[in-house]
Amino acid sequence: MRGLFSTIFLLLVALMIVTTEAGKNKKDKGKGSDCIDWRYGNCVANNGDCGSGTREGTCNDQIKKLKCRVPCNWKKDFGADCKYKFGIWGECDTVSGMKSRSGTLQKALYHAECQPVITVNKPCSTKNKSKSKGKKGKGKGN
Repeated sequence: MRGLFSTIFLLLVALMIVTTEAGKNKKDKGKGSDCIDWRYGNCVANNGDCGSGTREGTCNDQIKKLKCRVPCNWKKDFGADCKYKFGIWGECDTVSGMKSRSGTLQKALYHAECQPVITVNKPCSTKNKSKSKGKKGKGKGN
């Protein structure tokens, strides 16, 4: 009986050691390094000036690349790493045919250098938008 108990005890200890080592390897794999002061460059698109790309991170003598994305719309002017809170669009300037709004910096990701306040423009809409959601004469009961 003692022999059986000793064997079971040794198997349990061995199982605990294997499980602990497997957990350490999993943590090490995701962590990558002990460096805490990573500095990241801008996201650079793989093709053209927007879309999927990469950003390079450096810390001491270590380098790593991260996948990123450059917006393909008006946001590419200030990048995806600068997050702004925008106000409402202003009135249409009849001379330029544009309207604008301002944004205040809320967050700078990856130590990005962002302007504290920006102004963005877009063309005025030439369509007359109607406020009604449905069309009269169609639907239930009409």
